[in-house]
Amino acid sequence: MARFVVTGGAGFIGSHLAGSLVDQGHTVTVIDDLSTGHETNLTDWRDRLRFVRGSITDLELLRAEFQGVDVVFHQAALASVPRSVADPLASNEANVTGTLKVFLAARDAGVRRVVYAASSSAYGDSEVLPKHEDMLAKPLSPYAVTKYVNELYGAVFSELFALPTIGLRYFNVFGPRQDPKSQYAAVVPLFITKFLAQEAPTIHGDGGQSRDFTYIDNVVAANLNAAAADSRADGKIYNIACGAAITVKDLCLQIRELIGSAIEPVYGPPRAGDVRHSLADIGRARELLAFEPTTTLAEGLQRTVDWYRAQHRGGAA
Repeated sequence: MARFVVTGGAGFIGSHLAGSLVDQGHTVTVIDDLSTGHETNLTDWRDRLRFVRGSITDLELLRAEFQGVDVVFHQAALASVPRSVADPLASNEANVTGTLKVFLAARDAGVRRVVYAASSSAYGDSEVLPKHEDMLAKPLSPYAVTKYVNELYGAVFSELFALPTIGLRYFNVFGPRQDPKSQYAAVVPLFITKFLAQEAPTIHGDGGQSRDFTYIDNVVAANLNAAAADSRADGKIYNIACGAAITVKDLCLQIRELIGSAIEPVYGPPRAGDVRHSLADIGRARELLAFEPTTTLAEGLQRTVDWYRAQHRGGAA
């Protein structure tokens, strides 16, 4: 079996990815400073993986942990547009400096490939739909800038330093274990937990903004496919999504129906740095990564609601 490192592996996406790798019998090391992740996300696999508490800004730690590793899955980041608006320096340190150190350490350790988390936020508010990877980037927030810089470094390390890298531009990932308590939480866990608590969720803006929501299992599959792809895939970025959009208002109402609530959402001011519409062209990922989203939005929402409902009942008990 192969040896893998997952940075940010105690976070939402990273923990799902680490757990899948462990379940397949691979040797897995998780590196996480727990600034946003939680060790409890790894409870089901804790005795079958190695956990290292540390930061991706610690270059010597990364160099030591990457020795003998086949693939690094780089998921660690401060992943929030509003947080980056409030504190651009912190986002830059974690997302740009940290990622650069991941690439440097992987190069120096002879890692076969780095698969890293990019973001659809790099597209900005272009009116062109669907978004395709050859479009010019137009980041609208410090977070989007940091993720786009990662892509530039990824391409340079592939070309100049012969370190194969693959960037996955995630589109609005959701699923179990996504933290609804953070002030920067994503809308799906926020809507679900508010309705379960019989409270009104807040929609920022008029609710007409649309997103290509992507269930976590599709994202995990994309990462596994990227790790196994042939060399034609290296040095490029790929949209990872379902290729279908829904407005935030309709998403909220769909979640309300699944929960069986009659509570009406309330509306607040738009959030700074948010784009109006987002929809992915996933043709490149289909061609070079053999990526095919197998879980639809409806299926993913049902699974996610079921998980949070179980957590809610457990907490009440």
